[in-house]
Amino acid sequence: MKKPVTLQQAIVYFADATRAFDYAKFLRWPDGKVTCPRCGSEKNSFVKTRSLWFCNGCKKQFTVKVGTIFEDSPIGLDKWMTAVWMICNCKNGISSYELHRAIGVTQKTAWFMLHRVREAMRSGSFMRLGQEGGPVEADEAFIGGTPKNMHARKRSMIRNQHIPKPSVFGLLDRETREVRAKVVHDVKRDTLMNVILDQVAPRSKIYTDAYKAYETLPQHQYIHEAVNHLDEYVRGEVHTQGLENFWSLLKRGLKGTYVAVEPFHLDRYVAEQVFRFNNRATKDNPLTDEDRFVLAMTQAAGRRLTYADLMGRGAD
Repeated sequence: MKKPVTLQQAIVYFADATRAFDYAKFLRWPDGKVTCPRCGSEKNSFVKTRSLWFCNGCKKQFTVKVGTIFEDSPIGLDKWMTAVWMICNCKNGISSYELHRAIGVTQKTAWFMLHRVREAMRSGSFMRLGQEGGPVEADEAFIGGTPKNMHARKRSMIRNQHIPKPSVFGLLDRETREVRAKVVHDVKRDTLMNVILDQVAPRSKIYTDAYKAYETLPQHQYIHEAVNHLDEYVRGEVHTQGLENFWSLLKRGLKGTYVAVEPFHLDRYVAEQVFRFNNRATKDNPLTDEDRFVLAMTQAAGRRLTYADLMGRGAD
């Protein structure tokens, strides 16, 4: 059977336990050399009846799930792979209630599964933006309800900054069309400058809005131009419309699909949208649903997430 290219084909393909196992094994060890996730030894023996290996180095058994986001999960690979496929390719995300109905698990299990998949979708790079000479857009966004829809007391507290909205800071390289975004504890000058200095190559062009925190950018060897949104949104090449597009996609998913997101978990939802945005199909890079699925699956190793860690009780 050919490899799946649609969700319907993926469900049929991974319904076969042997095919799902072989597919996961190939993605984790594409060179065919199975290594122990605990000690790294290549000396092992495969127990075919149980689909696991016995390591001759540390004398322990391991499966294809050990050391990945799937570790210690009783859920079969068929359901896991369907979940990964859906979250990677649903433009506005998929809620835990939708997933629990689709694959036949409890809502709590589906919620935990989605967070583990988001952990695999996190991406990082040592390369700074602006390396190819393209300008970089910088902008910040605030996540939360509209004040006019809130209770008067809570609205007053937000305006007085006793309960500030969670803030996300983003950068977009126009040349590579790559976006990077992260939750920040505030949008003060020092916080934003530290992110820019860490992520953007010196002597790059940086386009921002008229927020005063960006006024010191030229002192850090950047070419800075700003657009005042009170007067205009675009002035030639000077604008932040690319990032505004990303913010609209992020907020559409948070408001329309997930509805209520705790600030403690917001960074994972941001990583999910960054993954889909950076791996969307374009004229120069026609990625398919399978490509995004394979990329997420290859990033699953080494990113185990326990429920205690997810709930902030990892040190207990």
